[in-house]
This record gives sequence, C-alpha cells and structure tokens, in this order.
Amino acid sequence: MTTLRVENLVKSFGGRHVVRDVSFSVAPGEVLGLVGESGSGKSTVARCVTRLTRPDSGRITLGDRDVLAASRRDLRALRRDLQMVFQDPYSSLNPRMTAGALIEEGMLVHGLEPDRSARRARAAALLETVGLSPADLDRHPRSFSGGQRQRIAIARALAVEPKVLICDEVVSSLDVSVQAQVLNLFRDLRERLDLAILFIAHDLAVVHYLCDRVAVLDQGELVEIGTREEIYGSPRHPYTRSLLDAVPVPDPSA
Repeated sequence: MTTLRVENLVKSFGGRHVVRDVSFSVAPGEVLGLVGESGSGKSTVARCVTRLTRPDSGRITLGDRDVLAASRRDLRALRRDLQMVFQDPYSSLNPRMTAGALIEEGMLVHGLEPDRSARRARAAALLETVGLSPADLDRHPRSFSGGQRQRIAIARALAVEPKVLICDEVVSSLDVSVQAQVLNLFRDLRERLDLAILFIAHDLAVVHYLCDRVAVLDQGELVEIGTREEIYGSPRHPYTRSLLDAVPVPDPSA
C-alpha cells in the first residue's frame, strides 16, 4: 500500500507562520477532506506536498520515498505519483493546446507511451472516463464549459496513473449541478482506481458528501481530525463547531 504521510509540516512567509506543525496521512482508496476558512493554509499544504513550495521543516513521504529529500530526477517520478488538480479550470489549461494534447502531455513527459496513436487512444479513453467524448480530443479549452474543463484537468492528471490525487478547491468555481457531477466522478474514480485523494475545500456540504475523514485547519494549525461521522456528529474543537454552525440550512422554518 502506498500511503501519503505528512508529519510536522511547517511553512512561513515573511516571518508569518502559514502552516504550523501539520500531520496527517491518506491511504489508497481513501478521501481525506482538508477544510478551513480562506487563508487557513490549505493550499499551502497542497503545494508543499507536491513540492511546488518548499516547506521550512517537516517530513512528507509517499510509501517509502521521501518527497522533500528527492533529487530533481527523483522528483519527476514522484510527481507522476502525486498529481494535482487546481481550482481554476480556466487558467490551469493551456488555451493553445487541444484537449487531447493536454492529456497526452504527461505521458510524453514521463515516457509512458512513445507511440502517438496509442497515446491518442488512451487520451480518448480518459475523456470517456471523465464523462466526455472522444470526439472532444481536437477541441480547445475555450469551447468547453467550466465543468467540462475541470474534467479535462482531471483526465490530464489521471493520464500518468497517479497514486495520490490532490484536489485544491476543484469544484468551488462550478455551478451546483456541475459540482454534483464532478463529485460523483471522484467517488467513482476512488473506487475503481484505488486512488488516495486529498480533497481541499471550504464547503462543508461538499466534504461531507465525498470524504471518509476530515482534517480541520485554523490559521495554519490542524485543530481536529477524525471520521466524517465524528467531525459532523460530535465536533470537539470550537473552531470546527463554528464552521459547522455557519453552514446554511435550506429550510426557511429553521
């Protein structure tokens, strides 16, 4: 089993601690939700895990591999296993590339499929996996909706067969109906591919629907972590209770 482990992670900017002593793990087939208000350090944690940002201290391992100690060559292999899907599907996709080229790019970088026709066939299959059509291979991002672009971003991440998928607010910019489609896609992918997913979000309803366990960040500090039932049914920390109390109740009489 290839488990992602984060231990005692610390990161500061300009002398201000953004992430303080954060520890958690994500196992294959599990979705861990990382929640907190804007500015709580969620995205910084994600960027540290993928080594897009170098933490001040701490330890990050994927199985028996040390992410922070990896050389440039080893880091390329690690990033194949640690794929990230970003929040904004409009800026995370190169507008000059077709959907097919975007999905195939990772295969080329990691030398996974040297045959062009085989790469295109795999890109077509991945589009179907995320609910799009092989006929979309030659379309550019501008011709897709926001939800469709996010599906392309997910297909691009899946193309290199990662062990861990890090999702940073991936549904926050989408309409509610499209959010539901993308969340159902993640549930299906988790079960079929045995993916470990770190799902970063501020919407607690979304996290409740998708995640097995939930970790709560407050000003960079992990104040509570537990199963979905524990966090939503009997939260221990006042900050967690305040987050849950702020969730709108869709009932005028309440």
